[in-house]
Amino acid sequence: MTALDTVIESRGAVAPRDPHRPFWTMRRRDHLTGYLFIAPQLAGVVLFVLVPVGLGIWYSLNEWNIFRGELTFVGGDNYAALLTDPQLPAVLGATAIFSLGIVVLNIAAGLGLAVLLNRRFRGVTIFRTIFFSPVIVSVVAWTLVWGFLLQDNGGINALLAVFGIDGPNWLLSGDTAMISVIVTQVIRSVGVNMVLFLAALQGVPSELYEAARIDGAGPGRIFLRITLPLISPTLMLTAVITIVGSLQAFANVAVLTGGGPGLSTTVLVYYVFQQAFEFNDIGYGSTLALMLLTFVMLLTMLQWQLRRKWVFYEE
Repeated sequence: MTALDTVIESRGAVAPRDPHRPFWTMRRRDHLTGYLFIAPQLAGVVLFVLVPVGLGIWYSLNEWNIFRGELTFVGGDNYAALLTDPQLPAVLGATAIFSLGIVVLNIAAGLGLAVLLNRRFRGVTIFRTIFFSPVIVSVVAWTLVWGFLLQDNGGINALLAVFGIDGPNWLLSGDTAMISVIVTQVIRSVGVNMVLFLAALQGVPSELYEAARIDGAGPGRIFLRITLPLISPTLMLTAVITIVGSLQAFANVAVLTGGGPGLSTTVLVYYVFQQAFEFNDIGYGSTLALMLLTFVMLLTMLQWQLRRKWVFYEE
């Protein structure tokens, strides 16, 4: 290869075809190497994302009788059933309350813990470990323990009885059941947001805090004017992953309440499970799953579009 060919190829220009030129040029080898590097990830996306979504769309257009092994095409009947499902409004309402509670409490508690633990004092590492440790505990084991604690004669009511308070049966009343599911989920997952916020806080230059104090700014003003803008990229990240995680939370509801009492804690992902695997209506369950997927995509896209208004460093 001549020097001229090398320059033309490096600039992406189309050079005249040389019959003596080798096929495996440096450019083609680099392209092949790049494709090989992304091949495992691409295969994972195809096998575990695109194929399941495609099958979900196909199943939503059919009525599948598992026991008879019959797959009957019904077109848009399952989508029309969404409009006439009497339980769906209650399920969507429970999903909204659950997600809102998870997002608000998780982000607020994670940021608060990060601010408290972003200081140098004896034993700070121990406290960080304690608050993060529930993240690595099995979801089922965590939920089973809380299920015993929240019973009528469980540990929570025993603790309240010490102070003369007669606690309710937390999991058998609609209001307290939803609160119990939200709080147990937040306690288990808040450690992830805490670590993310802690890393962001440690990246804020200390010179900015010193300059603000010299100018007479108080702690509240420093937090609002300096800390929050500088950690806003992390705030957006935690908001996205927390919202998506809240819409996909299943084990906590399934083990603690089973969606009850009534439909008070039946979130959409658990309703998908009920329709598809308890009532064996795979077609309608797939339709509900696609609706859940649509909600997740729309909320993520909305947050991504709003990033320009509240995320620092974005143009």
